[in-house]
Amino acid sequence: MSTRILRWAGQVALFASLAGGLSGCGLAAAPCRVTSAGLKIIPLIGPVAAAPSDACANAIDPTPTRS
Repeated sequence: MSTRILRWAGQVALFASLAGGLSGCGLAAAPCRVTSAGLKIIPLIGPVAAAPSDACANAIDPTPTRS
């Protein structure tokens, strides 16, 4: 019984953290960001192939640049 409670508590914590991070426009940009991350795994051509997906995500939900 206690493992069920721990599993449920973990799922609630995971959902709460995802809901907070993907609120607003971040939720709409999520498919673009996931596609971009998947493309960046490919050696050599990944970053170049991911550029349009990055542009899509940044158009929907601009991220601050780090200096």
